[in-house]
Amino acid sequence: MTQERTSVATFKGNPLTLVGPELKVGDTAPDFRLNKNLLEEATLQDFAGKIKLISVVPSLDTGVCDAQTRRFNEEAAGLGDDVVILTVSCDLPFAQARWCGAAGVDRVVTLSDYKDNSFGKAYGVLIKEFALDQRAVFVVDKENKIRYVEVLKEMSEHPDYEKPVAAVKELLG
Repeated sequence: MTQERTSVATFKGNPLTLVGPELKVGDTAPDFRLNKNLLEEATLQDFAGKIKLISVVPSLDTGVCDAQTRRFNEEAAGLGDDVVILTVSCDLPFAQARWCGAAGVDRVVTLSDYKDNSFGKAYGVLIKEFALDQRAVFVVDKENKIRYVEVLKEMSEHPDYEKPVAAVKELLG
């Protein structure tokens, strides 16, 4: 049975139910299967040997998600080749590609959780009421241990941008 957590997140003050476990620093990052496009998938193993900053947004076509993705795209420039920034949303892959093209976002890898919400369920961020993923940021080291977690209490708020970037830089030494 899939775990459901209530009273941990809201949207404009209205309670949401998050599906999946509450991940913590020190946990092993769950594997995932996300779509790069309609035919090609990506898994955690595809990013082996890299530090992964995983930025989770409900939909790129909203103001906060747009700003969050642009911000991490800017941060990517200063983090080097040992770091990959993944943006996960439930947007269709071609909508993600269209948004990135229009926004000039070229340093983050967009991945779609639209098919079965498996990322959302594995990372404990699937919003039962909307079938979207709750805004969150995870930093995963080269050995796939979680080193930073922020799951936003309020869906419409921005994440902390400095702390996950600092966590990545600490892992870089």
